[in-house]
Amino acid sequence: MRQEHFFTDPRLPFVECRVSQASVRTFKPHIHGCFSIGAVTQGEILYRVEDRSHRLRPGALALINPETLHACNQDNAAPRSYCMLYLETDWCLRVQQSLWQSERFAPTRSSLLDDPALYDQYLAAVAILTENSPLLEKEQHLIDLATAIFLRTCEPGEPIRSIAQRVEQLKARLAADLADDLTLEHLAADLGANACTLIRQFKEAAGITPHAYRMNCRINQARRLLQQGRDIGETALECGFFDQSHFHRHFKAMTTVTPREYQVNFIQ
Repeated sequence: MRQEHFFTDPRLPFVECRVSQASVRTFKPHIHGCFSIGAVTQGEILYRVEDRSHRLRPGALALINPETLHACNQDNAAPRSYCMLYLETDWCLRVQQSLWQSERFAPTRSSLLDDPALYDQYLAAVAILTENSPLLEKEQHLIDLATAIFLRTCEPGEPIRSIAQRVEQLKARLAADLADDLTLEHLAADLGANACTLIRQFKEAAGITPHAYRMNCRINQARRLLQQGRDIGETALECGFFDQSHFHRHFKAMTTVTPREYQVNFIQ
């Protein structure tokens, strides 16, 4: 089994993920040009950032600001498992600009964040990112995670007033072309908006995330097609689901019945 896994997607160019299993490899002190978030899932790491040292264990997050010298190694022979997210600084700045009026990236005040709830949120975001999930869902988890971390660890600027703008336009876009795997960046660019600001405004106005709204649109369209007697597999693909298993899971979660159980009610 491979010890090192790297995940990237050209449609999400602002993020790279690394998952390392039972690793004993050592790093020389080095610098990343992006904002990095790390977590240990097994074992512990002696974590050095500039002139500070920490022990990183499950339940805490390592936060590494851009252009910061650091090294993460074990101080004994025991292997450790960990994962890393590398987020482009410009993308992080856009997240921060959805929270505060800011012209440049605000570094985190702490290099170690001991917060089990955020740790679990981080692992969930990594899992979604590395699975065959819709792009909107992946972006949503990353934005939510970055927002939570920045609110906890950064000096805020002047707050951005939350005004529900372009929400109806975004709803219309989310309800169209359901077979396409859209990204928030693409949608926001079409609407001339900051993606992170747009998602916050949408959640405040609609009560759910853009991904959840689009999933509702997909299920509603699937219901209409199933009522017409359309093939379940064709319906799944036309409505933007990866396969019938993916379709079955989400359809049942929203209707409590399977697509087949639903469709038989309309067969004459």
